Amino acid sequence: MRFFASVMTTLLIAVPTLADEPLRFDRDIRPILSDACFQCHGPDEQHREADLRLDVEAAAKAERDGRPAILPGSPDGSAIIARLESKNPDELMPPPASNKKITPEQRAVLRRWIAEGASWGRHWSYEPVARPSVPTTAETHPVDSFLAKRLSYENLAFSAEAESHRLMRRVALDLTGLPPTPEELERLLPSNNQAFGSKEYERVVDHYLAQPAFGEHWARLWLDLARYADSAGYPSDPGREIWAYRDWVIKALNSNMRFDQFTVEQLAGDLLPNPTDDQLTATAFHRNTMTNNEGGTDDEEFRNAAVIDRVNTTFAVWMGTTLACAQCHTHKYDPITIDEYYGIYDFFNQTTDADKKDESPLHELVPAEVKRERAAWKAELTAIEAEFANPPSAWLTGFEKWLGSKPAIDDAKLKAALAEPPEKRTAAQTKSLQQHYARRVAAATESQRKRIDELNDKLAATKPVVVPIMQDLPPEKHRRTFVQLRGNWQSLGREVQAGVPGAFPPLPGDARRDRLALARWLVSRDNPLTARVTVNRFWEALFGVGIVRSSEEFGSQGDPPFHPELLDWLAAEFMDSGWDVKHLLKLLVTSRAYRQTSQSTPTLNERDPDNRLLARGPRFRPTGEQLRDQALAVSGLLSSKMYGPPVRPSRPNLGLNTAFGGSNDWTVSNGEDRLRRSIYTETKRNSPYPSFTTFDAPNREVCTIRRGRSNTPLQAFVTLNDPVFVEAHQAMARRIAKESPGNALDRLRLLYRLCLVREPEKGEQRDLLQLHDELLAAYRADLPLAQKMAGERPLPDQSTDDIAEIAAWTAVAGVVMNLDEFLMRP
Repeated sequence: MRFFASVMTTLLIAVPTLADEPLRFDRDIRPILSDACFQCHGPDEQHREADLRLDVEAAAKAERDGRPAILPGSPDGSAIIARLESKNPDELMPPPASNKKITPEQRAVLRRWIAEGASWGRHWSYEPVARPSVPTTAETHPVDSFLAKRLSYENLAFSAEAESHRLMRRVALDLTGLPPTPEELERLLPSNNQAFGSKEYERVVDHYLAQPAFGEHWARLWLDLARYADSAGYPSDPGREIWAYRDWVIKALNSNMRFDQFTVEQLAGDLLPNPTDDQLTATAFHRNTMTNNEGGTDDEEFRNAAVIDRVNTTFAVWMGTTLACAQCHTHKYDPITIDEYYGIYDFFNQTTDADKKDESPLHELVPAEVKRERAAWKAELTAIEAEFANPPSAWLTGFEKWLGSKPAIDDAKLKAALAEPPEKRTAAQTKSLQQHYARRVAAATESQRKRIDELNDKLAATKPVVVPIMQDLPPEKHRRTFVQLRGNWQSLGREVQAGVPGAFPPLPGDARRDRLALARWLVSRDNPLTARVTVNRFWEALFGVGIVRSSEEFGSQGDPPFHPELLDWLAAEFMDSGWDVKHLLKLLVTSRAYRQTSQSTPTLNERDPDNRLLARGPRFRPTGEQLRDQALAVSGLLSSKMYGPPVRPSRPNLGLNTAFGGSNDWTVSNGEDRLRRSIYTETKRNSPYPSFTTFDAPNREVCTIRRGRSNTPLQAFVTLNDPVFVEAHQAMARRIAKESPGNALDRLRLLYRLCLVREPEKGEQRDLLQLHDELLAAYRADLPLAQKMAGERPLPDQSTDDIAEIAAWTAVAGVVMNLDEFLMRP
């Protein structure tokens, strides 16, 4: 227990009222037992020592050899206390060899809990979601009321609101992934840097929630969860056409599709009545699993690996549960048995995909108007082909003369028919020769042949987009599902049926046991986890750390929520709002907690280094994708083109190959495609885009719940020297030269407004203008160097803007675009 279990976190101990409150099992006791005891005395019967369970109340309190492990009201009468305090290393628990420890503070907590009566309870995340009352405070926003109450316990308070320009840049980046444009600043930012009024700020939030860039930005988070990639993975890593799914995610987010519908369509859209193209496309969520088509591999082995991945991903994404721990044996920490694991497996074991090279089953996507045109063209082709099958006599003029000329024919059967004397040819052979003559030779059919070519060209030009989808086997072909002993797909135990773990609410009794029932179960009001996990993920995206820090783990080994009442209030609000994502995001970004300045103090740094209490605004580094998009946006290079096949922006070619000789390099896309948003960049699992990887992007082989956030020198090399960023610096120099034909100070002010949404301070003006003047002199003395720095793009149409001037401003732009203020979320 990283947050609580080792020392009973100061964030809870420091709350004055808790010292007088009874201890709670789920908050105070279970984390200690889970970390130190459940591995040997938990759910896993195969590795349970002394046949003692400490995760079940009845077993823990049952008499054993005249003395229960836990005797309510009597710490000294409880065997667990005796073993924890034993001086005999053979009796001491946890055993010294386990490298597990229970601190004196934790032993004191256990003693106090037993003395208070050892009241029990389920793990906090398995309890039903109930909306708690909003605390009565001076705050009017419900989120702030919960936080303010907690801050008052800590003798802390909210910080002042961030300056309006910083706040506008923050909310623009958080909701769209892009900085505000000059036009948006002119229209939405208060004049003279005054503070936002509540209505003014709400108008800003509504504006960014409505932008197409909203879906492009938030899709990145979901594609990490979906392990989306444009290649199939494993050593050969061949390409895969699945980008229609990525586009579906963007469109679903922009349309604010209800999250419960968003869930059902991805897990079981194919099982809905009369599924639409979009609902079938959505099921590609679980076709993002890897496939292996190398010679000598067993398709069934890798089909099984894909099913395992779907099971683990489903519970990780929606339930925050490491179900994978129960793949080989009953879960050691959570009440999930190996039989229940394969009960979930059975839901996904009935699909027709089978690790085939053609990625079948596939669904063809064609726009409605194109679909009508293609149907008409195919009908016309069919009619012409029918005539060729029975050519009219007019088309056979000259047929006998052609036969007598002994024409060259490649087809073996026709050649054999032609070699037969006329009187010995069968009727079928004669008809085949007539069809060939009409189709290939007859002057009378020239227009028909030409029309066939035209129709085939049109059909080729409107080739459907294909996307791999989920599809169930017919009932009579359903597979039987067995427990896989030690997780070995070839070593099978008892047969199991589809079902959900008994620790959670059951499926409806009349529900058919298929993926649709599972999907609806995940987003039912009774499910204790999906809403909690989802709102925590959005909180983490906006505030840097989740209310539950371990957003990938809500089970016994995860961190408890730092504010459980707030988490449950948000989960209830999310469900009661109709699973409205934009409503939830608006609720969070309009809170006082979000709008605070991110400036910290030594006191806050010491007491709350991770800003869990939110006595200041959030501040952290964005993703590599967002840093690239921001640089392209402020420099004026970013293309607004949406959707379609993946693109290839600039990256070094290093001559790298896959394990079987395929190239891992690529040819850069032409035109604006190389400057499109990062969400459209081709994702190759064996060779992910280098700058994204440097900033902790995964290769998408497996579901990624939470990206790390590292800080390395390589990241500075990217933003200073990567060709994409250098080109952005060059473009920025040309932009400010074109848009600000005045003096150097005017250009510097424009540079700051574009990048940082503010005016440069006097010291910044002095230093950067001095740098500009020094560089300008150096570049005028070395024009080849100036040309290299400025790049090859045309200069702005200004007679005063020589190549040395552009080179100097390129360097200055590189400085500003590498400031911590630019690279960090404000």
